[in-house]
Amino acid sequence: MYDRIVYMTPETGDDLLALDRQLCFALAVTNRTVLTVYRPLLEPLGLTHPQYLVMLALWEESPRSVRSIGDALVLDSATLSPLLKRLEAMGLLTRRRSDVDERRLDVALTDAGVALRERAQAIPPAVVDRLGVSLAELERLRDVLWDLNRAASTASTGEPA
Repeated sequence: MYDRIVYMTPETGDDLLALDRQLCFALAVTNRTVLTVYRPLLEPLGLTHPQYLVMLALWEESPRSVRSIGDALVLDSATLSPLLKRLEAMGLLTRRRSDVDERRLDVALTDAGVALRERAQAIPPAVVDRLGVSLAELERLRDVLWDLNRAASTASTGEPA
């Protein structure tokens, strides 16, 4: 048998390294569990969650450049390119070189991509319903998370997000 070693801070007696006290752990678990709510809702649309995020960006503005989509989703082109290729193969968008700057790749919704937006309207209310948390609470949480994202971005880069 062995003795369990627990490290406590002298001031409070709390273990600063306890797993359940870690912000990163709470965020990681929340991300995974919330995405399990989205998965069955997105499946009838034929979309994965990352693909859904790309479509959300394009439903806000289409056409837009790959760089603009990457900036909006905080994704690099190596992650974004396969998503765009798959959505193009599904007939939801087109990619073509910009008429203004041939180095820029523009992405635009197809008619099918535009039409899918109507079906996707059901996703947000279904997520709220399945989570069983009030819309007001979820909006407050979202706002806190955006504040946290800005703070973390500033902390990591020294520049405000």
